[in-house]
Amino acid sequence: MTRYEPAIDLDAIDAIDIHVHIEVDAHGHASLPADLVEAASKYFSTDGPRPDLDSVAEYYRERRTAAVVFTVDAETQLGQPPLSSEEIAAGAARNNDVLVPFGSVDPRRADAVDRVRRLVEDHGVRGFKFHPTVQGFDPSDSTHNPLYEALQEAGVIALFHTGQTGIGAGMPGGRGLRLGLSNPMLLDGVAADFPGLQIVMAHPSVPWQDEAISVATHKHNTWIDLSGWSPKYFPEALVRAANSYLKTRVLFGSDFPLLTPDRWRRDADAAELFKPEVVAGILKHNAARLLGLAA
Repeated sequence: MTRYEPAIDLDAIDAIDIHVHIEVDAHGHASLPADLVEAASKYFSTDGPRPDLDSVAEYYRERRTAAVVFTVDAETQLGQPPLSSEEIAAGAARNNDVLVPFGSVDPRRADAVDRVRRLVEDHGVRGFKFHPTVQGFDPSDSTHNPLYEALQEAGVIALFHTGQTGIGAGMPGGRGLRLGLSNPMLLDGVAADFPGLQIVMAHPSVPWQDEAISVATHKHNTWIDLSGWSPKYFPEALVRAANSYLKTRVLFGSDFPLLTPDRWRRDADAAELFKPEVVAGILKHNAARLLGLAA
Protein backbone atom coordinates (compact mmCIF):
# COMPACT_ATOMS: atom_id res chain seq x y z
CA MET A 1 0.00 0.00 0.00
CA THR A 2 1.38 3.39 -1.03
CA ARG A 3 0.46 6.30 1.22
CA TYR A 4 -0.17 9.58 -0.58
CA GLU A 5 2.44 12.31 -0.25
CA PRO A 6 2.19 15.40 -2.45
CA ALA A 7 4.86 16.22 -5.02
CA ILE A 8 3.25 19.28 -6.56
CA ASP A 9 5.63 21.91 -7.90
CA LEU A 10 3.71 25.14 -7.38
CA ASP A 11 5.98 26.95 -9.84
CA ALA A 12 5.02 24.45 -12.56
CA ILE A 13 1.24 24.92 -12.27
CA ASP A 14 -1.11 27.81 -12.97
CA ALA A 15 -4.01 26.82 -10.76
CA ILE A 16 -5.45 24.39 -8.21
CA ASP A 17 -8.96 23.10 -8.84
CA ILE A 18 -10.34 22.39 -5.39
CA HIS A 19 -13.47 20.55 -6.59
CA VAL A 20 -13.08 17.56 -8.94
CA HIS A 21 -15.36 14.53 -8.83
CA ILE A 22 -14.25 11.00 -9.63
CA GLU A 23 -17.49 9.46 -10.88
CA VAL A 24 -16.34 6.08 -12.19
CA ASP A 25 -13.63 3.69 -11.06
CA ALA A 26 -11.33 1.42 -13.02
CA HIS A 27 -13.97 -1.33 -12.86
CA GLY A 28 -16.66 0.85 -14.48
CA HIS A 29 -18.60 1.25 -11.21
CA ALA A 30 -20.42 4.60 -10.98
CA SER A 31 -20.63 6.82 -7.91
CA LEU A 32 -24.36 7.54 -8.40
CA PRO A 33 -27.34 5.46 -9.51
CA ALA A 34 -28.04 5.76 -13.25
CA ASP A 35 -31.22 7.83 -12.81
CA LEU A 36 -29.37 10.46 -10.79
CA VAL A 37 -26.52 10.58 -13.31
CA GLU A 38 -29.07 11.21 -16.06
CA ALA A 39 -30.85 13.94 -14.08
CA ALA A 40 -27.58 15.71 -13.23
CA SER A 41 -26.46 15.59 -16.87
CA LYS A 42 -29.74 17.15 -17.94
CA TYR A 43 -29.48 19.85 -15.26
CA PHE A 44 -25.95 20.78 -16.36
CA SER A 45 -26.79 20.37 -20.08
CA THR A 46 -23.94 17.93 -20.58
CA ASP A 47 -23.61 14.32 -21.60
CA GLY A 48 -19.83 14.37 -21.57
CA PRO A 49 -17.64 11.47 -20.50
CA ARG A 50 -16.95 10.50 -16.90
CA PRO A 51 -13.19 9.77 -17.03
CA ASP A 52 -11.42 7.51 -14.56
CA LEU A 53 -8.85 8.88 -12.15
CA ASP A 54 -5.74 8.39 -14.27
CA SER A 55 -7.48 10.10 -17.20
CA VAL A 56 -8.45 12.97 -14.90
CA ALA A 57 -4.80 13.30 -13.85
CA GLU A 58 -3.65 13.50 -17.46
CA TYR A 59 -6.36 16.03 -18.28
CA TYR A 60 -5.19 18.32 -15.48
CA ARG A 61 -1.50 17.72 -16.18
CA GLU A 62 -2.04 18.96 -19.73
CA ARG A 63 -3.54 22.16 -18.30
CA ARG A 64 -0.76 22.76 -15.77
CA THR A 65 -3.37 22.56 -13.02
CA ALA A 66 -3.50 20.53 -9.82
CA ALA A 67 -6.79 18.99 -8.71
CA VAL A 68 -8.40 17.89 -5.46
CA VAL A 69 -10.22 14.65 -6.25
CA PHE A 70 -12.94 12.81 -4.35
CA THR A 71 -16.17 10.85 -4.47
CA VAL A 72 -19.27 11.00 -2.25
CA ASP A 73 -20.20 8.05 -0.04
CA ALA A 74 -24.00 8.21 0.24
CA GLU A 75 -24.72 4.51 0.54
CA THR A 76 -27.25 4.85 3.38
CA GLN A 77 -29.31 7.44 1.54
CA LEU A 78 -29.02 6.14 -2.03
CA GLY A 79 -28.42 2.42 -1.59
CA GLN A 80 -25.49 2.66 -4.00
CA PRO A 81 -22.12 1.26 -2.91
CA PRO A 82 -19.59 4.12 -3.05
CA LEU A 83 -16.42 4.33 -5.05
CA SER A 84 -13.41 3.43 -2.94
CA SER A 85 -11.74 6.39 -1.26
CA GLU A 86 -8.77 4.09 -0.72
CA GLU A 87 -8.46 3.55 -4.49
CA ILE A 88 -8.78 7.30 -5.11
CA ALA A 89 -5.95 7.92 -2.62
CA ALA A 90 -3.83 5.25 -4.32
CA GLY A 91 -4.52 6.82 -7.72
CA ALA A 92 -3.57 10.23 -6.39
CA ALA A 93 -0.33 8.73 -5.08
CA ARG A 94 0.41 7.50 -8.63
CA ASN A 95 -0.24 11.02 -9.88
CA ASN A 96 1.00 13.07 -6.94
CA ASP A 97 2.43 15.76 -9.22
CA VAL A 98 -1.11 16.99 -9.98
CA LEU A 99 -3.62 15.29 -7.66
CA VAL A 100 -4.58 15.72 -4.00
CA PRO A 101 -6.97 13.09 -2.56
CA PHE A 102 -9.92 13.80 -0.31
CA GLY A 103 -11.84 10.92 1.23
CA SER A 104 -15.55 10.52 1.73
CA VAL A 105 -17.39 8.80 4.56
CA ASP A 106 -21.11 8.35 5.04
CA PRO A 107 -21.84 10.29 8.27
CA ARG A 108 -24.78 7.98 8.96
CA ARG A 109 -22.53 4.91 9.27
CA ALA A 110 -21.57 3.76 12.75
CA ASP A 111 -17.93 3.40 11.71
CA ALA A 112 -17.58 6.85 10.12
CA VAL A 113 -15.01 8.07 12.65
CA ASP A 114 -12.92 4.92 12.31
CA ARG A 115 -12.98 5.28 8.51
CA VAL A 116 -11.80 8.88 8.77
CA ARG A 117 -8.84 7.85 10.90
CA ARG A 118 -7.88 4.97 8.60
CA LEU A 119 -8.10 7.08 5.45
CA VAL A 120 -5.91 9.78 6.99
CA GLU A 121 -3.37 7.61 8.77
CA ASP A 122 -3.05 4.75 6.28
CA HIS A 123 -3.78 6.46 2.97
CA GLY A 124 -2.81 10.10 3.45
CA VAL A 125 -6.01 11.83 2.39
CA ARG A 126 -5.91 15.58 2.95
CA GLY A 127 -9.60 16.25 3.51
CA PHE A 128 -13.14 14.90 3.23
CA LYS A 129 -16.05 15.75 0.96
CA PHE A 130 -19.59 15.88 2.39
CA HIS A 131 -22.86 16.42 0.55
CA PRO A 132 -25.59 16.86 3.18
CA THR A 133 -28.43 16.76 0.66
CA VAL A 134 -27.26 13.61 -1.10
CA GLN A 135 -26.02 11.93 2.09
CA GLY A 136 -29.23 12.85 3.91
CA PHE A 137 -27.78 14.35 7.09
CA ASP A 138 -28.06 17.61 8.99
CA PRO A 139 -24.49 18.86 9.47
CA SER A 140 -25.55 20.95 12.48
CA ASP A 141 -26.79 17.89 14.41
CA SER A 142 -24.53 17.34 17.42
CA THR A 143 -24.54 13.59 16.83
CA HIS A 144 -21.92 14.29 14.17
CA ASN A 145 -19.56 16.05 16.61
CA PRO A 146 -17.31 12.99 17.06
CA LEU A 147 -16.80 13.01 13.30
CA TYR A 148 -15.83 16.68 13.31
CA GLU A 149 -13.58 16.14 16.32
CA ALA A 150 -11.75 13.40 14.41
CA LEU A 151 -11.32 15.67 11.38
CA GLN A 152 -10.02 18.49 13.58
CA GLU A 153 -7.59 16.21 15.42
CA ALA A 154 -6.27 14.87 12.11
CA GLY A 155 -5.75 18.39 10.75
CA VAL A 156 -7.67 17.69 7.54
CA ILE A 157 -10.19 19.77 5.61
CA ALA A 158 -13.98 19.35 5.56
CA LEU A 159 -15.51 20.37 2.23
CA PHE A 160 -19.31 20.62 2.27
CA HIS A 161 -21.64 20.99 -0.67
CA THR A 162 -23.85 24.05 -0.10
CA GLY A 163 -26.82 25.46 -1.98
CA GLN A 164 -29.04 23.79 -4.52
CA THR A 165 -27.92 20.74 -6.46
CA GLY A 166 -28.42 19.21 -9.87
CA ILE A 167 -28.55 15.76 -8.29
CA GLY A 168 -32.20 14.75 -8.27
CA ALA A 169 -33.26 17.94 -10.03
CA GLY A 170 -36.42 17.46 -12.10
CA MET A 171 -37.14 14.00 -10.70
CA PRO A 172 -40.39 13.33 -8.81
CA GLY A 173 -39.96 14.97 -5.42
CA GLY A 174 -36.32 15.59 -6.28
CA ARG A 175 -35.94 11.85 -5.55
CA GLY A 176 -36.55 12.64 -1.89
CA LEU A 177 -33.41 14.77 -1.51
CA ARG A 178 -33.75 17.82 0.74
CA LEU A 179 -32.10 21.07 -0.30
CA GLY A 180 -32.40 22.63 3.15
CA LEU A 181 -29.72 20.31 4.52
CA SER A 182 -27.21 22.21 2.39
CA ASN A 183 -27.92 25.66 3.80
CA PRO A 184 -24.46 27.03 4.73
CA MET A 185 -25.83 28.50 7.95
CA LEU A 186 -25.99 24.92 9.27
CA LEU A 187 -22.17 25.00 9.21
CA ASP A 188 -21.90 28.08 11.41
CA GLY A 189 -22.19 26.09 14.62
CA VAL A 190 -19.71 23.50 13.35
CA ALA A 191 -17.17 26.25 12.66
CA ALA A 192 -17.84 27.74 16.10
CA ASP A 193 -17.49 24.46 18.01
CA PHE A 194 -14.46 23.24 16.04
CA PRO A 195 -12.30 26.32 15.43
CA GLY A 196 -9.32 24.21 14.38
CA LEU A 197 -11.31 22.59 11.56
CA GLN A 198 -10.93 24.23 8.16
CA ILE A 199 -14.33 24.16 6.44
CA VAL A 200 -14.91 24.81 2.74
CA MET A 201 -18.42 25.83 1.69
CA ALA A 202 -18.58 24.58 -1.86
CA HIS A 203 -20.29 26.44 -4.70
CA PRO A 204 -22.11 29.74 -4.87
CA SER A 205 -24.67 28.87 -2.20
CA VAL A 206 -27.82 29.74 -4.14
CA PRO A 207 -30.31 30.66 -2.69
CA TRP A 208 -28.32 31.26 0.51
CA GLN A 209 -25.37 33.26 -0.76
CA ASP A 210 -25.67 35.94 1.92
CA GLU A 211 -25.65 33.26 4.61
CA ALA A 212 -22.42 31.76 3.25
CA ILE A 213 -20.77 35.17 3.08
CA SER A 214 -21.91 35.94 6.62
CA VAL A 215 -20.46 32.67 7.96
CA ALA A 216 -17.17 33.20 6.11
CA THR A 217 -16.91 36.78 7.35
CA HIS A 218 -17.48 35.79 10.98
CA LYS A 219 -15.66 32.42 11.11
CA HIS A 220 -12.16 32.63 9.67
CA ASN A 221 -11.81 28.85 9.61
CA THR A 222 -14.29 28.81 6.71
CA TRP A 223 -13.67 29.19 2.99
CA ILE A 224 -15.81 29.46 -0.15
CA ASP A 225 -15.13 27.58 -3.36
CA LEU A 226 -16.48 28.84 -6.67
CA SER A 227 -17.35 25.53 -8.30
CA GLY A 228 -20.50 24.29 -9.96
CA TRP A 229 -21.54 27.51 -11.66
CA SER A 230 -20.19 29.41 -14.63
CA PRO A 231 -18.67 32.63 -13.29
CA LYS A 232 -20.97 34.66 -15.52
CA TYR A 233 -23.83 33.63 -13.20
CA PHE A 234 -22.10 34.44 -9.90
CA PRO A 235 -24.15 36.58 -7.50
CA GLU A 236 -22.91 40.15 -7.26
CA ALA A 237 -22.40 39.89 -3.50
CA LEU A 238 -20.08 36.91 -3.96
CA VAL A 239 -17.96 38.69 -6.56
CA ARG A 240 -17.69 41.76 -4.32
CA ALA A 241 -16.58 39.65 -1.34
CA ALA A 242 -14.07 37.69 -3.45
CA ASN A 243 -12.53 40.93 -4.65
CA SER A 244 -12.17 42.44 -1.19
CA TYR A 245 -12.67 41.20 2.35
CA LEU A 246 -12.79 37.46 1.54
CA LYS A 247 -10.11 37.50 -1.14
CA THR A 248 -7.73 35.27 0.86
CA ARG A 249 -10.37 32.58 1.52
CA VAL A 250 -12.03 32.17 -1.88
CA LEU A 251 -10.99 29.18 -3.99
CA PHE A 252 -11.14 28.21 -7.65
CA GLY A 253 -13.13 25.03 -8.27
CA SER A 254 -14.82 23.69 -11.37
CA ASP A 255 -17.08 20.73 -10.43
CA PHE A 256 -15.45 18.61 -13.14
CA PRO A 257 -16.64 16.68 -15.11
CA LEU A 258 -20.01 18.45 -15.15
CA LEU A 259 -18.32 21.85 -15.44
CA THR A 260 -14.81 21.91 -16.85
CA PRO A 261 -11.97 24.16 -15.71
CA ASP A 262 -11.61 25.31 -19.32
CA ARG A 263 -15.14 26.68 -19.38
CA TRP A 264 -14.84 28.17 -15.87
CA ARG A 265 -11.67 30.08 -16.71
CA ARG A 266 -12.89 31.14 -20.14
CA ASP A 267 -16.13 32.51 -18.69
CA ALA A 268 -14.34 34.22 -15.80
CA ASP A 269 -11.93 35.93 -18.20
CA ALA A 270 -14.75 37.03 -20.48
CA ALA A 271 -16.81 38.43 -17.60
CA GLU A 272 -13.79 40.24 -16.07
CA LEU A 273 -15.22 39.63 -12.61
CA PHE A 274 -12.09 39.54 -10.50
CA LYS A 275 -9.54 42.25 -9.91
CA PRO A 276 -6.12 41.42 -11.41
CA GLU A 277 -4.49 41.53 -7.98
CA VAL A 278 -6.79 38.81 -6.54
CA VAL A 279 -6.84 36.37 -9.49
CA ALA A 280 -3.64 34.50 -8.58
CA GLY A 281 -4.86 34.01 -5.02
CA ILE A 282 -8.21 32.65 -6.12
CA LEU A 283 -6.72 30.38 -8.77
CA LYS A 284 -3.78 28.97 -6.82
CA HIS A 285 -2.28 30.60 -3.76
CA ASN A 286 -5.27 30.41 -1.40
CA ALA A 287 -5.72 26.70 -2.07
CA ALA A 288 -1.98 26.05 -1.77
CA ARG A 289 -2.07 27.59 1.70
CA LEU A 290 -5.20 25.71 2.75
CA LEU A 291 -3.84 22.38 1.53
CA GLY A 292 -0.50 22.88 3.27
CA LEU A 293 1.41 23.08 0.00
CA ALA A 294 2.65 26.58 0.83
CA ALA A 295 3.09 28.70 3.94
